[in-house]
Amino acid sequence: MTVLPIAAFSDGNTGGNPAGVWIGDALPDAATMQTIAADVGFSETAFAAPAGEAWRVRYFSPAMEVPFCGHATIALGAALAHRFGDRTFELHLNHAVISVSGQRSGNTMAAALQSPPTRSTPLAAGLRDALLDLFGYASSDLDPKLPPARIHAGADHALLALTSRQALARMAYDFERGRTLMAREGLVTVALVTSQTPRLFHARNAFAAGGVVEDPATGAAAAAFAGYLRDIGWPHGGAIDIVQGEDMGARSLIRAEIGETKGSSIRVSGTARFMEG
Repeated sequence: MTVLPIAAFSDGNTGGNPAGVWIGDALPDAATMQTIAADVGFSETAFAAPAGEAWRVRYFSPAMEVPFCGHATIALGAALAHRFGDRTFELHLNHAVISVSGQRSGNTMAAALQSPPTRSTPLAAGLRDALLDLFGYASSDLDPKLPPARIHAGADHALLALTSRQALARMAYDFERGRTLMAREGLVTVALVTSQTPRLFHARNAFAAGGVVEDPATGAAAAAFAGYLRDIGWPHGGAIDIVQGEDMGARSLIRAEIGETKGSSIRVSGTARFMEG
């Protein structure tokens, strides 16, 4: 079973978040997909098989199945377009129907996904305090313009917005504590962000729930964050850019386009590069 290694949301021909992409005539059973994802070792591997005119897709991290993964979807879009030509592909996930498009762009592939619907709610005070303690931040490190929240675009994430890029660079946490807390609260990642301008953000994402300390690019969280910005009336101007992975040495670039309708899908785009197997 061949798994393609593709780095999604790359910075040209460098950086990005590696994902595995498996394409076959029929999906393996869940246990086999989980074993493959653990062996591959990337934060997620996408498995895709034809379903009529669409594609049935499931995502597995090394530790668990996840309902939606943005960077693996971008990688899948690149792989499908590389194999079948530039176009848009309908994807049937466990709990949503979305789409991804892919096209050649020089030495890389450009890809864009339409996320599941978005929603956000304020983060419970107890969970906020537990996360601050986990990461070693004080309440004074939080940006009052972007209140802590539980954000969603196909999966649940906790959001903590920090006052400075320097605070973001200090991100560290106890992995097992983080995994236990995230599992208990039903969180796929904890998104830590800081705003450079109203339309440019820097982000880091803890992914202990999936068996990975940190993701260098997280498209699902980017979509959820964009939906949150719409919910709170942030002056996003219709689109935001997110820089992620710099502190890991894997600079990644994510663009999120934000429609006016509350709760509607977010278009998340970037480039993808094929890695050596």
